[in-house]
Amino acid sequence: MAKIYYQQDCNLSLLDGKTIAVIGYGSQGHAHALNAKESGANVIVGLYEGSKSWAKAEAQGFEVYTAAEAAKKADIIMILINDEKQAKMYKDSIEPNLEAGNMLMFAHGFAIHFGQIVAPEGVDVTMIAPKGPGHTVRSEYKAGKGVPSVEQEPVFLKQHSDKRQKQIFLVNKQSFVEACQHLCKQVLRH
Repeated sequence: MAKIYYQQDCNLSLLDGKTIAVIGYGSQGHAHALNAKESGANVIVGLYEGSKSWAKAEAQGFEVYTAAEAAKKADIIMILINDEKQAKMYKDSIEPNLEAGNMLMFAHGFAIHFGQIVAPEGVDVTMIAPKGPGHTVRSEYKAGKGVPSVEQEPVFLKQHSDKRQKQIFLVNKQSFVEACQHLCKQVLRH
């Protein structure tokens, strides 16, 4: 039988002092960024120079940087650009700025599953994959609801110890039910 988690089950204090960089501000990016920000998280946005989303993200109250600058400033980096662009963006802008203890997050597992992105040792990899477009994730959050989502693929959990895998699994369950508003509770450190 499935266990359902609710907002009161979440411990947002795990994000105290952490910076979350949402890379991309399209369908999923704007929803995850706004939901996390409105849940009290410190969120910045990373985009490519000249992105038409830059002004929109700033108008919605975000500090916006290039993806490289955002990755360097963040503890948690959520990559929410198109699958076909993720590997190059990661290689050029994110990987050089990662350090042990960072966390990479995805809303779709293509790049990780097919080895297009391989995180270095000491960098956690997680996935929060809502089964709905970003505008639905956002509207459900604003209505105090959530959207269904899939569970993490085992390939994501290979980066973690058995204890960490269990923590991530439980925290992800919470996040899924809450329309990803708490996506960064994943930050439980070793």
